[in-house]
Amino acid sequence: MNEPARPPVPGQRPDANGEDRNIVDLLGRLTQQGTHLAREQVSLIKAEIRETGNDVKAAVAAIAAAAVVGIAGLGVLLMGLAYLVGDAIDNLALGTILVGLATLAVAFVLYLSGRKKVDAAHLAPERSIETMSDTPAAAAGDLHHSGAR
Repeated sequence: MNEPARPPVPGQRPDANGEDRNIVDLLGRLTQQGTHLAREQVSLIKAEIRETGNDVKAAVAAIAAAAVVGIAGLGVLLMGLAYLVGDAIDNLALGTILVGLATLAVAFVLYLSGRKKVDAAHLAPERSIETMSDTPAAAAGDLHHSGAR
């Protein structure tokens, strides 16, 4: 015995199983999914920042180790060079000053180069920012917007 089809109720529409869904229920589910998506985006941003932080820590440790060894070697080299220059001009004090000034000039050039590289570094979580910019289009149903790159 088949029941006659019920007329549609305003504000409801049948889902895939033929059950009526209230708009309020659908909006509630959409809100829950939006909240879940926002939490996942925050987790992704945290993971990217943590990954970048770990990479930076490893790089800084390697640079610090190289600097310690390099400074020791440079000190010995500069002492020898100052002695040779002082011996060549028959004035050890003046030779040491000249080598010191040349070393400071090289250090200044290296500092400027390093500062330029640090200023150019991008530490922002680029993938998350890109995903977040596509989220409104995807939520509106425009799935082709994010593939337009």
